[in-house]
Amino acid sequence: MLTPDTLKKTLETEFGTSGLTVDIPLPHRVYLDIPREHLRAAAARLIGLGARYMVGFGADSIERDGTLPLIHTFAFDRDGILAALRTSAPANDPVFDSITPDIPNAGWTERECADLLGMTFKGHPKPKRLILADDWPEGIYPLRKDVPHNLVPPAAEDVAYQLDEAPPGTTVVPVGPFHASLHEPAHFAVYVDGETIKGCDYRGFMTHRGIEKLCQTQVSYNEIPFVAERICGICGSVHAAAYAQAVEEAAGLKISRRAEFIRTILLEIERLHSHLLWLGVAGHLIGFDTLFMQAWRIRERIMWLSERITGNRKTYGMIVIGGVRRDITPEIGRELRETLETVEKEVLEVKAAVLKDTSIHKRTKGVGFLTEEQTRRWSLIGPVARARGVDIDARRDHPYAAYDAVEFAVPVMDSGDVWGTVVVRILEVFESVKIIRQALDTMPNDGPLLTEFSEILPPLRHGMSTVEAPRGESVHYVITGEENRPERWKVRAPTYANLQGVPDMLLNNQFADFPIILGSIDPCFSCTDRVVVIDMKKKSRTILDPSGLEKLARRPRSRRR
Repeated sequence: MLTPDTLKKTLETEFGTSGLTVDIPLPHRVYLDIPREHLRAAAARLIGLGARYMVGFGADSIERDGTLPLIHTFAFDRDGILAALRTSAPANDPVFDSITPDIPNAGWTERECADLLGMTFKGHPKPKRLILADDWPEGIYPLRKDVPHNLVPPAAEDVAYQLDEAPPGTTVVPVGPFHASLHEPAHFAVYVDGETIKGCDYRGFMTHRGIEKLCQTQVSYNEIPFVAERICGICGSVHAAAYAQAVEEAAGLKISRRAEFIRTILLEIERLHSHLLWLGVAGHLIGFDTLFMQAWRIRERIMWLSERITGNRKTYGMIVIGGVRRDITPEIGRELRETLETVEKEVLEVKAAVLKDTSIHKRTKGVGFLTEEQTRRWSLIGPVARARGVDIDARRDHPYAAYDAVEFAVPVMDSGDVWGTVVVRILEVFESVKIIRQALDTMPNDGPLLTEFSEILPPLRHGMSTVEAPRGESVHYVITGEENRPERWKVRAPTYANLQGVPDMLLNNQFADFPIILGSIDPCFSCTDRVVVIDMKKKSRTILDPSGLEKLARRPRSRRR
């Protein structure tokens, strides 16, 4: 079994004379600092030792020491270790060796760092824009500190996204940015030979909201959980908990055990309504609307329960740094048990219907197939990975909140297809019910709901946390700063990791299966923050600012056309 100490000794033996330093501030956290010329070799070595790539990000430290730091994070799931590989480059020479050729899932991280901080990655196989709009001017990097959070630069002229070269003999079928079965903004250029998919290119981030920049410049530590909840319309408690845990780790703050149990209950309630929502959507995408209606009818009980506990069906405002804001009273606990009993009984009936329905089998078995090796190579996570034989779950592998006090199974399938994701999610519903019941049975009655938190933290402390969202692991990384707010706050939602594996999932499938293959990862794209108005008669285009968007929204519908 790998331990932080054995990991340290192994890496010091191989890289010690190359300037590697290792810090182990907690039993399951390892921070590795290495000169940039050894970055690629060190990252590859971590993968060779059994690590899974999570995400990387850059920061601006130009005023402090004239550098641009770069951090890649890794998880040793079998050993419960999270590791951060840190390096930096002078701001006047921000060039790094790309690790993408060895770790494909790092591809978006490096493109994002290039867009937002002006870094360059030698050897990147696809150095195209990822985050910034095509008409964003060159040389303005939004995450650098000298760029105001509300900057709206003039658009560049005569620029457009350049699609990947289509395979010979194929035709391009555009899907999105708004598609009948794709209810959030994203564009896929799907390359088809007849009805068979031979490749695709993805252009997303059309509605990037700049939340990280906003929270590094405008709000304080304990205001951020309310912003974090709004990262996702489903996983509000996930992001609030992951952020709070990262800050608590950096601050050395230990919250009460009762607060940890309440967080666990909230996170599992979120998983229940998310999985039932997804099951309904999946049924709709394959033409089985009875499943859609039944799953959402059952889910509604969970939404009522959420409102009973928190006052809201969503965006609960429950989790803050130091604990939670409301209690689970004995009366609410009884209502929770009654609801779970009904939900469990009704989902059992749905499960029986799904497992024997031949139309679902035909639409999902063998569809969106990936091998376990491909899944690991792309660092895919959550039900997408577990449906392909990869036995990972942050709740078990990197316990947080009260998951160390409850017993639950991690359903894993080896079918490698969309059918596997259906079964995994249904089985996880019953595991969530089991977890909530155990939490209610064993939750301590003492301890404060909220432990006092001083927002005056020393700068440059690091904290990272993972939370197993319904879609897969969410990663939050915080570097403390001054003025009661983070120096850097990095968020990686699970869709960011899983979307990068979609082209391989689509390959050699029929185009008609595109919606359910993409839908099987339960994609979550950010909400709208800018709109382009195209006047076909005048052949002009106008980008609306917030006031223009509000003005448009208030116009009568008949005048918007």
